[in-house]
Amino acid sequence: MEEVRYAVQGHQALVTIDRPRARNALSPQVVQGLLEALSQAEADPAVRVLVLTGAGEKVFCAGGDLGQMGEGGFLATHEGRRAYAQLLSRLQGARKPTIARLNGHALAGGLGLVLACDLAVAAEHVELGTPEIDVGLFPMMVMALVQRHLGRKRALELVMTGDRLSAREALSLGLINRAVPAAELDAVVGALAAKLAGKSQAVLALGKRAFLTAEDMPFPAALEFLASQLSLNTLAEDAAEGISAFLAKRPPDWKDR
Repeated sequence: MEEVRYAVQGHQALVTIDRPRARNALSPQVVQGLLEALSQAEADPAVRVLVLTGAGEKVFCAGGDLGQMGEGGFLATHEGRRAYAQLLSRLQGARKPTIARLNGHALAGGLGLVLACDLAVAAEHVELGTPEIDVGLFPMMVMALVQRHLGRKRALELVMTGDRLSAREALSLGLINRAVPAAELDAVVGALAAKLAGKSQAVLALGKRAFLTAEDMPFPAALEFLASQLSLNTLAEDAAEGISAFLAKRPPDWKDR
C-alpha cells in the first residue's frame, strides 16, 4: 500500500500520509512520497492549493519512525535526515499555497511539517509539540522553524521540556491559524483553500518568495528589497487586471501572469 496518497479535488491537491497504524510516522518512503507529491502538485496547472493531512482521526504525524532508525547504516540514516530537511525547505518554498489539515496530533517531525506549510487548521482535540527530548534526542531541524514562529523563551520551553500544546494554545502562539471542532475541520479547510485558489497564483508566489527572503534580512535591507519586489509586482499582468477590475467594480479575471 502506498504510504502517501495523492488526489486532486477541484483546485486542491490533497496529500495524505497513510500510515495510521504507525501513527503516520515519517518513514523514508513517506518523506520521498511527500517530495514526489509536492512536485506533482507544482507541475499540475489545475492545482492551485496543496492540502497536507494524515490518515485517520488521531494523529496528523508523530514524527520520525524510531523503529526504523539506523536501518541501512549511519550514512544512510544521515541522508534520510537530510531528505527530511529538504522536504521542509521544499514545502516552505512551494510556489503554490499550502495548508496543513490537522486531523490529529502533530508531534516532532510532524510539527515541522505543520510549520513549513503556509497555513494550518487544527481540530480542537489536537496536540502539538516536540517530545524528542523525552527519548534523549533534540528536535534539531524542526527547531529552525520553531525559532521563526516563536520568541526565544517560548521556543526554548517547547523544545527543552517536550511539553505538548493544545490546539487553542498553539493558536494563541501563532503556530496555527484556526482551531475548530473536528466536525467543522473539512469545511474550514475547504473555505480557506477556496479563498487562496481565487487569488492570482503569480502574485501569491511572488509575495511568498519575498516574505521568506525578507524574513532573515536586516530591517533596512528588507525594506529596500521589498521596495524592489513591489516594483516588480506592478509589472505583472495580474496587477494591471486587479487594478482595472477594482476601478470597474467587477471580479478580476486572473491570468496567473
